[in-house]
Amino acid sequence: MLTCIALDDEPIALEIIKMHCSRLPFINLTNTFTQPSKAAKYLQGFPVDLIFLDINMPDINGINFYKNLQQEIMVVFTTAHSQYAVDGFQVNALDYLLKPIEFNRFKAACEKGRDYASFLKSKHSQQQNDLLVRSKHTLVKIPFSEILYLEKVADYIKIHRKNKEAVLTLMSMKKILDKLPEHTFTRVHRSFTVNQKELTSIRGKQLFIGDVAIPIGKTYDVDFF
Repeated sequence: MLTCIALDDEPIALEIIKMHCSRLPFINLTNTFTQPSKAAKYLQGFPVDLIFLDINMPDINGINFYKNLQQEIMVVFTTAHSQYAVDGFQVNALDYLLKPIEFNRFKAACEKGRDYASFLKSKHSQQQNDLLVRSKHTLVKIPFSEILYLEKVADYIKIHRKNKEAVLTLMSMKKILDKLPEHTFTRVHRSFTVNQKELTSIRGKQLFIGDVAIPIGKTYDVDFF
């Protein structure tokens, strides 16, 4: 899932982006803005993966706005003026969409973002062998191979480990999954993610890691099986 925002001084353009995003299950458009200053302030507190960014705005050129961002964010430029295309790609834009934006072109741009994010995550996972989490005011290093499964407990994630005490960390399941190799760890329930290498058996809609039974949720069973 890619978390995104859109910035455009034209409300109609934002409505079109909203409509297109609603048709793509892997896109989560969290907010839209007509004022660059408000978008910049939002990004300081709520980082996103991707921004749909108009270039020709009255307060600031969209390319300059992007250059001034402190975070690393993928960008898809949207504009009615084709002469900005070269400038857009000089800042490593993911794509460049001309208005009025057709859905198929919009979808293709979003798929580029999804694939690139997946590549970066896979590359990161290959380079890392450990999970770093904060627990009881201490930074704990847990090898991936030591993790049996993750359990959501209220606002916390309980990391169950081989022959060791579980570690409790204040983190969402989505955020912790972003730190784990997706080819090894699979979410099977709203409250559970398992290390596939540790599964010992499957019975109906339950997984077993040793004697521990883990349910498979209705929204996850098709993907898992």
